[in-house]
Amino acid sequence: MKTKLSAMLAAATLAALAGCATGSGPYAPQDTTKYTIENTEFFVTMDKATQTSVTCTGLQANQLPDGRLEVVANVKNRENRRIQVQISCVFKDEQGAATGDETPFQNLILGENTTEAVRFTAMNTQAKKYTIRVRQAR
Repeated sequence: MKTKLSAMLAAATLAALAGCATGSGPYAPQDTTKYTIENTEFFVTMDKATQTSVTCTGLQANQLPDGRLEVVANVKNRENRRIQVQISCVFKDEQGAATGDETPFQNLILGENTTEAVRFTAMNTQAKKYTIRVRQAR
């Protein structure tokens, strides 16, 4: 009887501990790799609420004829309600350093379970990489 009780207690303890797993940080994109630093990701969420509500379903980067970089991000609302977020793009050189070309945050309103394409264009030809940042609207 004591063995059965001990086994049940051990199983309950393991089940309780399994629910205590923590996330890997505020920049961790869900359903993708574990890279969480803004320098290694093309799309980052800047807070927990945005991480839960928004995902990126596709990114396209094109070099324009004049040498500038153009980026299109497909941003999806995972919620069953309309949400408002702010989105920005930081353009970077080949080594990943910011070129000083950063778009201001702009409001993006997403209907329930919809996807919107957001376009960013670099102002100069130095941009070779980028990071798109999304945060809760303020």
